Amino acid sequence: MKYIWEQKNWFDFKYDDSALLSPLSRLRVLQGKLLGRVASLDIDLETEAQGAILVEEAVRTAEIEGQKLNRAAVRSSVALRLGLPHGVGAYDRNIEGLIDVLLDAVRSHDKPLTLERLNGWNAALFQSGYSGLNKVVSGRLRGDSPMQVVSGAIGKEKVHFEAPPKAKLDQEMRLFFKWWNSSQGNVDGILRAAAAHLRFVTIHPYEDGNGRLARALTDMALAQDERSKVRYYSISSEIMRSRKEYYNILEDVQRCRLDVREWFLWFISCVESSIESSRDIISGVFARVDFWNQHSQSVLNQRQKKIINRILEAGPGNFTGGLTTRKYVNITKVSRATAFREIADMLDKKILRQLSGKGRSVHYDLIWPVK
Repeated sequence: MKYIWEQKNWFDFKYDDSALLSPLSRLRVLQGKLLGRVASLDIDLETEAQGAILVEEAVRTAEIEGQKLNRAAVRSSVALRLGLPHGVGAYDRNIEGLIDVLLDAVRSHDKPLTLERLNGWNAALFQSGYSGLNKVVSGRLRGDSPMQVVSGAIGKEKVHFEAPPKAKLDQEMRLFFKWWNSSQGNVDGILRAAAAHLRFVTIHPYEDGNGRLARALTDMALAQDERSKVRYYSISSEIMRSRKEYYNILEDVQRCRLDVREWFLWFISCVESSIESSRDIISGVFARVDFWNQHSQSVLNQRQKKIINRILEAGPGNFTGGLTTRKYVNITKVSRATAFREIADMLDKKILRQLSGKGRSVHYDLIWPVK
């Protein structure tokens, strides 16, 4: 047998539980800390954090497949759907479809997963009818042609994997949906997400978009595990960082060169790294929470709060040129004397610190909370 799917009951993955206990426990601690941290966010900051993660997830899940998305267009699409302030981004139907799939997988994780729903996701990924320059049939299972994962120049192709033939496809998908429904609550949620990912990419049911759908299903399984309709870490970002390793371990497992336990260990490590990396993606949100908690007793007027929030939204070192008296005047529409007085008040309250310069060239920045 050349491929894992050629084995009888191949999807009944066998692995040594004892080898997974320690890494799973460590991951659960990290997961709990992150979810506990975000539980304190108000609805506006929660939505902003969701938006930042969703942008990253959309950009990276496409990038894994070699597709470069316009980040501004992705950000605009996400902001529009979440009700966040947004600029004008280049419109792309395929971006809109991808965002819809990622949101539906998580927000509606408690709704049944059916073939009709998966077909809808696949169709949404290719609303133009093309994948790059290639015309693609979407919204239904693939046809009779062999489904192979191939790399290399024409004439020197290397076949990394061949999926089950069309004749087996309907049965494989029926068994997949049956397992998906019966496994929830009966299998560790992290391991279930890992198994769903491996099983779906092995079946490879569509002409294109299988990787993106596998990662959407991974997010859906994790959302079910956490009982949350918001994602706070991006699996695709971490997979992109170790894309070569990701493809190698999938190929090795699918070609029966590795015990499937190695895939579970790799997946656990991937989720752990993605949680750690999420702190950077949504660091600005946490910085605002920490800042206002630290200065909850400080008496400030609305103009001062507006300036502080502008700097917080930009993030450490990203408020171009730092704060100056002129910028304070332009943003708040007050006199120079009032601006100078209100800046001095925030210096006295240890909210701002002076950076450099003299007279009108003096620059200021927030005293950022220590991480």
